[in-house]
Amino acid sequence: MHRLLLAEEVPSTARKRGVALSIVEATKTEELDTAFASAAAQRADAMIVFGDILTIRQATRVVGLAAEYHLPAIYFFRQFADGGLVVYGPDIADLFRRAGGYVDKILKGTKPADLPVEQPTKFELVINMKTAKALDLTVPPLVTRSCR
Repeated sequence: MHRLLLAEEVPSTARKRGVALSIVEATKTEELDTAFASAAAQRADAMIVFGDILTIRQATRVVGLAAEYHLPAIYFFRQFADGGLVVYGPDIADLFRRAGGYVDKILKGTKPADLPVEQPTKFELVINMKTAKALDLTVPPLVTRSCR
């Protein structure tokens, strides 16, 4: 899902559910430390880390900052699973497989503009149990069973 759409959806959903939401932003690498420090200073219970070019390129650092500030975080792409607490997002391998069908249609003469825009249909949930333990979080057995 596109970052800008999420930036609108998440606050709206939080309001509807009565969840207090503070926005901390980093648009440059140098701002990452400040963003995480700000979230910690605001006593954030958790973070949603959008998968944009900055956070993807700095995935190791972002995961490290979440650990340093003891902030549970959810991420959208699998590269955050190494050290990140939770990843929930589209299955990238499935997206590439599905893109092959588009390539086939285009090579057979279909105009790209005539092809429908498709949303991901397959998602993956990854919970890093080592990170959960480090954050002193208990993952319910029902959730761990569904992750296998």
